Amino acid sequence: MRICKEWKDYQLLDAGNGEKLERWGKVTLRRPDPQAIWPVTESSSWNGVDAHYFRSEKGGGHWEFYKKIPEEWTVSYKNLTFKVSPTNFKHTGLFPEQAVNWDYIMDKISHANREIRVLNLFAYTGGATMAAAAGGATEVVHVDAAKGMVEWAKENMKLSNLENTHIRFLVDDCMKFVDREVRRGRKYDAIIMDPPSYGRGPDGEVWKFERNIYELINACMQILSDEPLFVLINSYTTGISSTVLENILKTTILKKYPSGKVDAGEIGLPIIQDQLILPCGIYGKFEQS
Repeated sequence: MRICKEWKDYQLLDAGNGEKLERWGKVTLRRPDPQAIWPVTESSSWNGVDAHYFRSEKGGGHWEFYKKIPEEWTVSYKNLTFKVSPTNFKHTGLFPEQAVNWDYIMDKISHANREIRVLNLFAYTGGATMAAAAGGATEVVHVDAAKGMVEWAKENMKLSNLENTHIRFLVDDCMKFVDREVRRGRKYDAIIMDPPSYGRGPDGEVWKFERNIYELINACMQILSDEPLFVLINSYTTGISSTVLENILKTTILKKYPSGKVDAGEIGLPIIQDQLILPCGIYGKFEQS
């Protein structure tokens, strides 16, 4: 289990009974979490939150606000700053557990001692994009099918003072984009992806993790440079083991680049209240030894 213990603007205060209690800067939020299925005795802090997200039995849900909070605010992680805003689908625009991957990305790129071109697929609001740019990537190509998320990522670029780095923002279907890059003959030294369980591209293209992930990774092999630095995959798809990602990477990229190595596992967040760990998805990565 890889966990990040270096947050200052974020804390997972407690978790249990299917929910989590979080501090985002000065704002405390209470949100559902499908992994927090153990019982917990709710203290007064659970009821003293600024906002609480309630799921609906019919799907979706809604926020209830108990104190006046900004529509949006910022949190910082090391030299990166991100916009946070409670969305109507529970999320805040940032997954704090991903900081462990941001650290990895920044470290690998900053110590590469060569120019590194990075492709970030299903890039959302750009946490990994900003980490790659801050690490000194020569170019970062940020691809996501949702225009609103790409605009949010542009805001994060400005907040993190990375306007002078080379980031290209594209609203596109990730599979189609990779196929076009294959035809163009463009190459990348590092590829990052956070594919959803299910999604649709801007022209209605359907993505399903179990059906499409192998196809996508296989296509990405054709746009990796002769000396790839790393390939990092993150997933929140229920029922998919990290061993699945490990097996796919071993049967695709590692076969083509046998001098590298593959690693996979879980990422999580430390719970302040009782020192437990909340699991928050899986990762699989290939890197050159």
